[in-house]
Amino acid sequence: MTLEALGNALDLKEAKTGGHARRVCLFTIAISQALGLAGEKIAVIARGAFLHDIGKMAIPDSILRKPGMLTPEETAVMQQHPYQGYQTLEKIPFLAEAAEIVYAHHEFYDGTGYPRGLKGEQIPLGARITAVANTLDSITADLPYRPARSLKAARAEIEKWSGRQFDPEIVKVFLEMPDNTWEDLRREVDRNSAR
Repeated sequence: MTLEALGNALDLKEAKTGGHARRVCLFTIAISQALGLAGEKIAVIARGAFLHDIGKMAIPDSILRKPGMLTPEETAVMQQHPYQGYQTLEKIPFLAEAAEIVYAHHEFYDGTGYPRGLKGEQIPLGARITAVANTLDSITADLPYRPARSLKAARAEIEKWSGRQFDPEIVKVFLEMPDNTWEDLRREVDRNSAR
């Protein structure tokens, strides 16, 4: 119930990207299953994926909903959301592991991400999977500053950044998964959101 309430609160704040948390969660679960992870590990990763953007609750709407490019100052504020999310969740016992995923979901495999500049396996596995799922949804969804792009474009972008932004092993598994996986999961979220 706590998870649902937190996710719904974020969806209300980010009306333009409604369903993002649920899609990223389902995409992350699908990739985790394809990687052959155990059910209890997937449950922890799913919680982190669902709440990955919870720190955006602390970001001013003027930045979060801005239709154009962010200024360097606004970007610096936006880049605080992983840490803000971590601070929100770390003291909730059943979300402590998920908080680590939230904290690291914008770290890059090559160490050039934020907020801590973690590299490779320093980044929790759940965060590395969530990063791929988050990018997939961000590219294929309408955003305040640009319209949705195709699944083909998303696959190409994720492949291009393999080994730099993304864990190459996770990208390999992602690219082997059929297109209808993502389309079916997106439809499922859309159906549930319409209720």
